[in-house]
Amino acid sequence: MKLAILTIIILAVSFLLLGIKVLFVKGAKFPAGHVGDSAALRKKGIGCASHTSINQK
Repeated sequence: MKLAILTIIILAVSFLLLGIKVLFVKGAKFPAGHVGDSAALRKKGIGCASHTSINQK
């Protein structure tokens, strides 16, 4: 039981720390985790496999 409570506390603190900018900065949002939304990856020619056609190259 102690392990479950400790796990829940650690997860709650982790989510709070990850979302601190979103919670306290007006208009802030989580960064996009999608490959197609990354300018650095697009510049290297890397794209999302689910949105890339086989005929494109």
